[in-house]
Amino acid sequence: MTAGPLLHSTRLGRSLVVEAGGTWTAARAAELEKLVEAVAAEPADVDAVEIRVAGIARLDTYGAWLIERLRRAFGRGAVEAQVVGLDPRFDALIGSMHASNRHMPPARPRRNRILAFIEGTGKAVVGMGRDFVEMTAFLGEAAAAAARALRRPAQFRPIAIVHQIDRVGLGAVPIIVLITFLIGAIVAQQGVFHFRKFGAETYVVDMIGILVLRELAVLLVAIMLAGRSGSAYTAELGSMKMREETDAMRVMGLDPIEVLVLPRLIALVVAMPLLTFIGAMSALTGGGLVAWLYGGMSPEIFLDRLREAITMSTFQVGLIKAPFMALVIGLIACVEGFRVQGSAESLGRQTTASVVKAIFMVIVLDGLFAMFFAAVDM
Repeated sequence: MTAGPLLHSTRLGRSLVVEAGGTWTAARAAELEKLVEAVAAEPADVDAVEIRVAGIARLDTYGAWLIERLRRAFGRGAVEAQVVGLDPRFDALIGSMHASNRHMPPARPRRNRILAFIEGTGKAVVGMGRDFVEMTAFLGEAAAAAARALRRPAQFRPIAIVHQIDRVGLGAVPIIVLITFLIGAIVAQQGVFHFRKFGAETYVVDMIGILVLRELAVLLVAIMLAGRSGSAYTAELGSMKMREETDAMRVMGLDPIEVLVLPRLIALVVAMPLLTFIGAMSALTGGGLVAWLYGGMSPEIFLDRLREAITMSTFQVGLIKAPFMALVIGLIACVEGFRVQGSAESLGRQTTASVVKAIFMVIVLDGLFAMFFAAVDM
């Protein structure tokens, strides 16, 4: 049977002779694939197979693999195919293809799902402990860098802090105002809708004031900063590490912690309380507007009720949390940035980890503060 000009098979009794010729390169991949599949599909009730390749003028890795594929197709029928007439130029190429993928990968052992879950949980706990230790060490390095900056203020660059505050603080004001305004409006609308059933619309002001000032404003700002500024910090530091700029700074006698990390941490710690205040005022404005337009509560009544519902401690609780949350976000972002290896995949993975870990730790920290303030009756 003739399959084509590049590949020709002939049946001689209990033997099969396959002759290959011409150009066997990737440029003729489509044609070669069909020919090899047609010859390999022929009945294999033969005792010997001989693949003659003396007529091949040009051969590349793709063509060599097709010949090896043809040899293995006959080998599955317990017939050892022989390649004859091979040009010495192609001997190494054919030999390397013949030696590749000779062994099947070992089967994955079946594991007990309960044990696998326990093992995965243990690894996650160990990873969290390792992250905590690394963050603590990083915080110590940042504190040491801050102490050096205080001893040598002439070598510290306050313009870097101002630049980071502009990026983290001023640049985030529009989105913070928008998000907190909408959340305040939504909380007020839901409160009015449900409290109206009990004739207690005025308690919506208490709910909005306490919830926004103690929890919502600082949490929303922290989550927004973790996604906006934390991811940017990780990507920036990771890119610098990939380009070996941090190593170059050490060679020049500069400390990357002092030059890169410290201004970013200070900027976050300074900017977040201000953004929390702005977010709280925006959320209260949104809640008051909805209470007026949807609940029929005039601004004067809203403000009077708000003065009765909140105290100075209510306002202080949210602001006290803000610097600590900012510090956690900055530490996680910088630690993940310095963990980046030399690939874009690593950069994306650490940036994602930075945002997820920062949001998780912010919520955990908020819970710890809630227990602390409850214990001190604040």
